[in-house]
Amino acid sequence: DNHGTAPLTLSSELPYQSMIKRKVRKKKNGVITANVAGTKYEIVRVVIREMGFVKTRDEDETANLIWSDSAVQQEKIAELRNYQRINHFPGMGEICRKDFLARNMTKMIKSQPQEYSFIPRTWIFPAEYTQFQNYVKELKKKRRQKTFIVKPANGAMGHGISLIRNGEKLQAQDHLIVQEYLDKPFLMEGYKFDLRVYILVTSCDPLKVFLYHDGLVRMGTEKYHPPSDSNLSQLYMHLTNYSVNKHNEHFGRDETEDKGSKRSIKWFTEFLETNNLDVSKFWSDISELVVKTLIVAEPHVLHAYRMCRPGQAPGSDSVCFEVLGFDILLDRKLKPWLLEINRAPSFGTDQKIDYDVKKGVLLNALKLLNIRTSDKRRNLAQQKAEAQKRLYGQGSMKKLLPGSSDWEKQRHTLERRKEELKERLAQVRKQISKEEHENRHMGNYRRIYPPDDKTLLEKYESLLATAFQTFLAGRAASLQREMNNPLKRMKEEDILDLLEQCEIDDEKLMGKCTRQRGPKPLCSMPESAQPLRKLKNYSSDSSCDSGSSVSESAEETEKEDHNEKKEKKVSYDLEENKYKSLERSGKLNDHFSKMNWKPSIKNIKSPSYSSPTSSTGPIRRSVSCPRSISTMQSQAAEQRPFSAKASLQIQRASSVNRSHSLNRSPSSARVSQTPSLGAMNSSGSESLLQQKTKEQEVALTKETLLIINDMRMKFPGKTDEESELIIEDIMDNWKYHKTKVASYWLVKLDSVKQRKVLDIVKTSVRAVLQRVWKAPDIENLHLYRLFNRVFNRLLWSHGQGLWNCFCNSGSSWETIFSKSTEVVTPEQLQCCQRIVQLCKHCLLVVYKYSSDSRGSPTGISPHWGDTRY
Repeated sequence: DNHGTAPLTLSSELPYQSMIKRKVRKKKNGVITANVAGTKYEIVRVVIREMGFVKTRDEDETANLIWSDSAVQQEKIAELRNYQRINHFPGMGEICRKDFLARNMTKMIKSQPQEYSFIPRTWIFPAEYTQFQNYVKELKKKRRQKTFIVKPANGAMGHGISLIRNGEKLQAQDHLIVQEYLDKPFLMEGYKFDLRVYILVTSCDPLKVFLYHDGLVRMGTEKYHPPSDSNLSQLYMHLTNYSVNKHNEHFGRDETEDKGSKRSIKWFTEFLETNNLDVSKFWSDISELVVKTLIVAEPHVLHAYRMCRPGQAPGSDSVCFEVLGFDILLDRKLKPWLLEINRAPSFGTDQKIDYDVKKGVLLNALKLLNIRTSDKRRNLAQQKAEAQKRLYGQGSMKKLLPGSSDWEKQRHTLERRKEELKERLAQVRKQISKEEHENRHMGNYRRIYPPDDKTLLEKYESLLATAFQTFLAGRAASLQREMNNPLKRMKEEDILDLLEQCEIDDEKLMGKCTRQRGPKPLCSMPESAQPLRKLKNYSSDSSCDSGSSVSESAEETEKEDHNEKKEKKVSYDLEENKYKSLERSGKLNDHFSKMNWKPSIKNIKSPSYSSPTSSTGPIRRSVSCPRSISTMQSQAAEQRPFSAKASLQIQRASSVNRSHSLNRSPSSARVSQTPSLGAMNSSGSESLLQQKTKEQEVALTKETLLIINDMRMKFPGKTDEESELIIEDIMDNWKYHKTKVASYWLVKLDSVKQRKVLDIVKTSVRAVLQRVWKAPDIENLHLYRLFNRVFNRLLWSHGQGLWNCFCNSGSSWETIFSKSTEVVTPEQLQCCQRIVQLCKHCLLVVYKYSSDSRGSPTGISPHWGDTRY
């Protein structure tokens, strides 16, 4: 009996054991791995475990995350797979070595002295030994004496630092950094201190910078006195390095937050508040210092990163990130001064305050990186797809053969333009997705570049352009062209408009009759709430109502046409993006109350019947633009319903107007359920409120029109009358000026300078809208979006859009409205017409000023940055 049961028992256990093994193996494939063999800090391993990452063998080079205390070779970065992350950027040494930082900052100070006044005057020995000695002699003539701090060019942790007052004693052969000593620091309890600020750079293409809103306050261990011959050797007084002061017997290791020689920046900001000092200005000054410093590094880092990753598309996930430690000193006026930057800041945890601050820095940084278990699988699938494309020759543009006709050249140019726009559109959508993740997982970090303030962003972009011209002059021409690409500044909606225009031009070129871009007139309407089901992606409220009231015939029709609707579905993408961005900032309710506008969803419930084909009716926008949703609904309700199926067929026919390439991805076609969108069964008081809001919008639009009509272009140094006479004279002698204006606008000015010319008008109009509408965010204003589309249309095809306004030939800027369903009131259209007229006058004035000044034909005077002109 026993022999008979033994095989049964054995066979019943084996399948169970194999099932367990399979489960364990499956779980192992779904983990995030980390290689931390290159770090000596235990806090890094603690954070890795807390994040749920699995530590791999030391020799494993395929881990999702690789952490190293020291800088890594560029060859190692080049070998990384796209799903991997390593904690160093190539080229970051250009600001992390003391001598390189001084050299690069000196170059930027020459071109932007006002913006880069936060670093002490520095000399690099032996190259600048003579300049230093001349400076010392000038001080001697003026009977002034200064203290200088001498540092090794590539030193760390306070080694080899000394103070001198007699600069003539320094030798030229040593490789040193000599700086003016800041002898009037901000003191705390009589001690000198500096700040260790932690910065996270997640990407260099495009640049993304985050500042951690905490850090360390590192104090000296001897009471501070101004430098003199008697105390120059007292380093515990003059140096704030922890590695130096920890050896002093007076170093305080008290664990309470308001005592000891090491404290937190969080405590320091509370200290500033109790002393009635401006904390917000303190953080903004620190942020500006950090961003301006990283702008100096960006050309070097981006160039080195592209050299390491030549096949990586711009805007794709960066394989590099970096946590930097900025050492900043405050003077008596609380002005921050940059001392140095550490690319491998210490993550030692000798005290509890170290553990708390540094753990937060690392934990929040890894959460922001968004390392996922699926990254490796997706990367392998992407590589396989790209290999198949190369094998079968898919996705590559056909080369233009020599001797091709003009028609083929135009067609090829259009195809290239469409491919470029689609690539940029994919990049923009990916950036939106990344920003959504960052906003949810930012923790104690704050994004300081790109900033939310549009004025500050323009200032930083100008400095970035200067940095590229300074450090990459004559090199990396592709990077220079990419920086000047106007598509880089465009939003998703603008790119979609350009793509739509490309398709219109392509149809004309192919000899096809242009497809009707607006919805066809309806001869029937569903008797149930079927339109609400069509708008499921647009409003979650409407989808709830529609689910309970759909009739049986409508459901049958929907089942019959399910497959066709899948293929020809329109994603109402642009306006949803607006709602999503507003909801992310938590201002959707404020938007509808301050912008004096609400979506007309109520039109679905209570339609008014009138003729939709009146010649005096409003100008329409493309059906694929979400701003036309309310218009479509009201127009769909204008005809008395006959049958549900006829209406569905017409809706399907109108949904294919824009090609599939213009549709938003499914992940971004969602809008959160928000009470500000209003319930479908709105009360009478709310309808009155919406009517009142609409009246306010009309009144503000009329007021804007009056102000824009009074605006005139001013010629520098001329009166208003003289400026108008100059414009009239050019138009009276148009035959003479036409070719010269065309050459100036279309040939001599590149796309950046063309945009700069129109920005003269755009800046003034923006100021008018801010003054009249009193809106916190002008970019979400319906009228401003119309203006933006007009400006982009005028710059279409390298400025050809504006030139067509002079010649009355080609496609007019009004085509962006004439074939659309968007409601554009007569006042809004008049505003757009006036803006086009101002842009024409602006070009004439710039052309005249340039020809009169007899300067560089492509140069634009610095006066044009001033909105008064």
